[in-house]
Amino acid sequence: MKIFENTCVFDHPWNMVSAANWRKYPNEFSSHVISVDTLRREVDPSTGVLRSERIIACKQSAPRWILRLIGGDEISFVREVSEVDPKSQTVVMRSVNLTFANILSVQETVKYHPDPESPAKTIFEQNANISAYGPLQRLENFTVDRFSQNATKGRKGFEEVLEKVSQMHFWKDEGKRQAQAAFASA
Repeated sequence: MKIFENTCVFDHPWNMVSAANWRKYPNEFSSHVISVDTLRREVDPSTGVLRSERIIACKQSAPRWILRLIGGDEISFVREVSEVDPKSQTVVMRSVNLTFANILSVQETVKYHPDPESPAKTIFEQNANISAYGPLQRLENFTVDRFSQNATKGRKGFEEVLEKVSQMHFWKDEGKRQAQAAFASA
């Protein structure tokens, strides 16, 4: 088993990061994500936790030796279950590969939460456990390398999405200020 871990800090508050998470795809840095389909979304009335289940389709340019060995094509599917807890200000997303699950298990957990030292920032934590079955141990190293490449691209893409959402919030707030000023002067 191989483990991939990644942590970074986004210079945006948790509420903005958690909202932008739903707008993460498409973006120019994560062109491997083809589609994201929401299967279910519900709010627990007793806790306020939003739970979502999605299927994400990705095009991975797997090496030909892998495709020859295991068959299939370059489209893979991932099931993601996420929970957004507004009270504790956490987003936790757990995903597992559906494609080639009989030979490779990829279990990823992503967590967003406010930076305790700077509440205007959000900490991102990513952990993936990767296990190949049988004689396919080389597949673990390939998958860890791919995770690392995609994590770098994903961070750049999410920063781009965060900037767009930040600008939307700015103009929304600016519009409110202008409307309030106009109303006050009338």
